[in-house]
Amino acid sequence: MTDIIRLTAAETAEKIASGELTAVQVTEAHLARIEAVDEKVHAFLHVDREGALAQARAVDEKRAKGEKLGPLAGVPLALKDIFTTEGIPTTVGSKLLEGWIPPYDATLTQRLKAADVVILGKTNMDEFAMGSSTENSAYGPTGNPWDLTRIPGGSGGGSSAALASFQAPLAIGTDTGGSIRQPASVTGTVGVKPTYGAVSRYGMVAFSSSLDQGGPCARTVLDAALLHEVIAGHDPLDSTSIDEPVPPVVEAARNGSVAGMRVGVVKQFRGEGYQAGVIQRFDESVELLKGLGAEIVELDCPSFDLALSAYYLIAPSECSSNLARFDGLRYGLRTGDDGTHSAEEVTSLTREAGFGPEVKRRIMLGTYALSSGYYDAYYGSAQKVRTLIKQDFDRAFEQVDVIVSPTTPTTAFAIGERADDPMAMYLADLCTIPTNLAGNAAMSLPCGLAPEDGLPVGLQIIAPVMKDDRLYKVGAAVEAAFVEKWGHPLIEEAPSL
Repeated sequence: MTDIIRLTAAETAEKIASGELTAVQVTEAHLARIEAVDEKVHAFLHVDREGALAQARAVDEKRAKGEKLGPLAGVPLALKDIFTTEGIPTTVGSKLLEGWIPPYDATLTQRLKAADVVILGKTNMDEFAMGSSTENSAYGPTGNPWDLTRIPGGSGGGSSAALASFQAPLAIGTDTGGSIRQPASVTGTVGVKPTYGAVSRYGMVAFSSSLDQGGPCARTVLDAALLHEVIAGHDPLDSTSIDEPVPPVVEAARNGSVAGMRVGVVKQFRGEGYQAGVIQRFDESVELLKGLGAEIVELDCPSFDLALSAYYLIAPSECSSNLARFDGLRYGLRTGDDGTHSAEEVTSLTREAGFGPEVKRRIMLGTYALSSGYYDAYYGSAQKVRTLIKQDFDRAFEQVDVIVSPTTPTTAFAIGERADDPMAMYLADLCTIPTNLAGNAAMSLPCGLAPEDGLPVGLQIIAPVMKDDRLYKVGAAVEAAFVEKWGHPLIEEAPSL
């Protein structure tokens, strides 16, 4: 079992295709790992044992018949509990949807099944994807496998923890302000936010519709690329879906190189609040890129300093609008429907009981920002800042091919450390938020351990819209250089559970 769970997704798929392993063997090994360690990690909210084994048996039957298998056929995956899955629960980490069984699959779920990827179950997350630590889940926090007393990032901490604890070789996350990249950074894994609109949002429970983006999570750059190729592509059911070919991400991951590339370093992505070890590892990564043949270009993007403020007006405003549908009348939790309360009172009682403190905080912020007399001053002004940020990116990409930065200013902080300080929590997304506001693509991959605490540090790579292949080209080159230097992927240094 230990050997199977430590294989990459690419290696697993090859062994299944060749008959060296069966999909059932691989699935059973990961289900056994979940049973052995997830009581401590709490990465999963729901494990679909029977469904996963049925999918695995179907893959084995296809191979036995000589049918062509896809590049990830039979490979297990942990799915963030924000995508609808027909027949198994989708809770979005909230009591409001506890026990809800969707009658349909999200487009992303459909594409995973069509590619014969084995879905192990649904992973824990901050409620409605609002948070940077997975402490806002209504079902309790997830631990970071490097140190179970620390956070695994958020909102997709369950997916990142499943990877780092070898409960799954692949995972799916969503990224509204950094919720794929920040968990990847603090768990020593790889996470990619594709270009906005590159992966369908149909069937993904909405938080902030102009920012939300699903994407791949893995332990290697190639594995992330293989998953990216499966889930990306135009979807007529999503009005924001881009009708363009998926960039050649797998080819880029297999041929990583930065020779002759111009790599930008933004001066706004460092300074007060950044951990010394994070900056040290980032600076070493820049030197590594230079040694691999990249030209380093210093960039000044002044509007990035305003990104956090703009985001925390835009995202809560859109959340206020999106979460209005949860009224206790149509589906999910219903409280107070005893014949003595009006429909309005039932809605109020349901929301009071069903929404957690962070969700309520953001709904109130958003409702205020959208209210009469304040819309232009708050939401309207934030959208103007968003335009300035996009213009800064446009100017930057006239000078460089990609931009690099630390993914997050610090390593994983202790569970509970920032629970009573929302502003400190929000600062975890300082480096990731500008990309969501502009809509371009970004990746986080490991770049070493911080010397002061021995915890993973992430390197963020940012690329222009629909140039997602550049992330994988640069990411694969950096990853290969680290593997050559240390002899094995950094994730293998994670403590055994």
